[in-house]
Amino acid sequence: MALCRTMGAEEDQEELLLPLVQAVSDQLAARLRGGAAPEGCGPAFSLAAAMMVMDKLAGMTGERGGGVTSFTAGDLTIRRDGGGGTGKSLSQQAEELLAPWLGDAGFCFQGVDG
Repeated sequence: MALCRTMGAEEDQEELLLPLVQAVSDQLAARLRGGAAPEGCGPAFSLAAAMMVMDKLAGMTGERGGGVTSFTAGDLTIRRDGGGGTGKSLSQQAEELLAPWLGDAGFCFQGVDG
């Protein structure tokens, strides 16, 4: 929740923020590959969860174009100025951040006789 506040979450959003943080954290933990745990992801798990929460919160409050103008954590920098940018949502960037720990999703090899 502290990361969300740093990224621009308002105090009046507290009632919505807590269950959203818990739900997103549970959702991300369930997507980790076998043997991986949130603690094993280091700060990437908390940061990715906060990024996804802020993206969902912006969608709920109609603030998709604004919000964070700059946020840096280690080698990761997030800027949201309403225009330009990477074209990727915070949720997409969060998934890229957690990619080394996430299980396979959306792609599957299937055996073919022949």
